Amino acid sequence: MDHVTSQRVVVMTGGTSGLGAHALRHLAARPDTRVIVGARGSGTVPPGAEVVPLDLASLASVRAFAAAVTQQLGDARIDILVLNAGMQTATADGRSAEGYELTFAVNHLAHYLLARLLAPHLADHGRLVITTSETHDPAVTPIAPKTLEPQRLAHPDKGGFGAGVRAYSASKLCNLLTAQSFAALEEVRARRISVIAFSPGLTGGTSLGRDSSRARRLFVTVLMRTVFRLVGLFKPEYVMGTPERSGEALAQVALGEVTLPPGRIYVSLVKGQPAFPDPSELARSRAAQDQLWHESAAMVGIEESAA
Repeated sequence: MDHVTSQRVVVMTGGTSGLGAHALRHLAARPDTRVIVGARGSGTVPPGAEVVPLDLASLASVRAFAAAVTQQLGDARIDILVLNAGMQTATADGRSAEGYELTFAVNHLAHYLLARLLAPHLADHGRLVITTSETHDPAVTPIAPKTLEPQRLAHPDKGGFGAGVRAYSASKLCNLLTAQSFAALEEVRARRISVIAFSPGLTGGTSLGRDSSRARRLFVTVLMRTVFRLVGLFKPEYVMGTPERSGEALAQVALGEVTLPPGRIYVSLVKGQPAFPDPSELARSRAAQDQLWHESAAMVGIEESAA
């Protein structure tokens, strides 16, 4: 480590529920590890972890969180930054504090801003992990986005059936594009910072969709246990995993215990094991990466927007 102390510093979002809570337990259990978790409430976290207030639906809260973290750390650097929090709703009607579509704002914009603010505080040879999803890829999920229109994602037309799922898959595409943009930054490459986009795969028992109606949650549960199980016989991406295993894998990726092939930044959990598929064609587009980077910078109020 490049610190004056031997303590490993981890900063994390999405660590108080779902697979993130299991990842947090693994990370906090490591010796000489300090984990700072951003969360709306005080949360229940294991020993070795501390909560700093963070509401990802507010860019002002994101800025306050980043300022609080850097102040608390003083001269210490962040070894591992895990941007894992995510949400999914039945519709695309919700709006953030700044008026952006809520799923896009929470899953993408807030994490984009947080990464921009905290990347300068990463240690040399540090690690940035952004949780994405295989739902970004039309080859895996038919509802996945085939075009990138950030302004329409931020200010969508009235939804219709499946609007919430489409907003979620588009936000996960944005996570993957953002990870690749960071990996291409000259400073990131010069400081040997590893950037990884992690997909936990189809995972049951998470808090995604918790705001949906009881009937809708029941429908999704039945769907996952019947149709998805059948499809999983032919498409391994549809074999449902557990939050325990997905969380363990996220921690392993964050700690560098999963080694990606040279030149790869995308790891997807398939049947509980890390796989390294190509992202979708759109996710690999440098033009799409640059477009999202610049338009996101404008949305979050960063004047300097050169990737």
